Amino acid sequence: MSEKDKKDNNKKEEKVTLSKSEFDSLQEMANIGKEYNEKLLRLHADFENTKKRFERQSQEYAQFANCGIIAELLNILDDLERAVTAAEKKQEDFPAFLKGVEMILSHLYEMLKKNGLKPIEAKGKQFDPNMHEALMQVESDAFDGTVLEELQKGYLLHEKVLRTTKVKVSKQKENNKEQENKEEVKEDKKEEENG
Repeated sequence: MSEKDKKDNNKKEEKVTLSKSEFDSLQEMANIGKEYNEKLLRLHADFENTKKRFERQSQEYAQFANCGIIAELLNILDDLERAVTAAEKKQEDFPAFLKGVEMILSHLYEMLKKNGLKPIEAKGKQFDPNMHEALMQVESDAFDGTVLEELQKGYLLHEKVLRTTKVKVSKQKENNKEQENKEEVKEDKKEEENG
């Protein structure tokens, strides 16, 4: 037998003498430990069940989160279907047809606005790369970086950019830049002479 095995056997054979009160105290602590262990196991099981229920509810919420918006869109869809039916029947009253389509568009805009969507104002404003996407740049008498035209509307959803506005942006004509540079040089010379 190796030394290690002998030591292990000696440990197993060691006896401890306890008084009845010490034994009872240890027995009581063991019972308390057993109760806490059982409570911990129950709490862990409850936690796991709650976690699974939360995951299930999250999936259901994600699946049905857009129900309200879709229900509102159904009315607009019905109006569009009626407009298509009228167009297929080749109704001759084009102004009435156009008015109907404009009303549908108005309903759609109202529904989207009610749900937090609003258009980004761009025309005439200074170019902002957070809200605008420049597709074209043309020489103009307007200040550098002024939005001249909206090529596609952009939208904010609850103040967050959902889609940037695609825009045409101004850049100053070369002769205007040269004139401005000459004026700046003249002003600098005057300041040097006076300074």
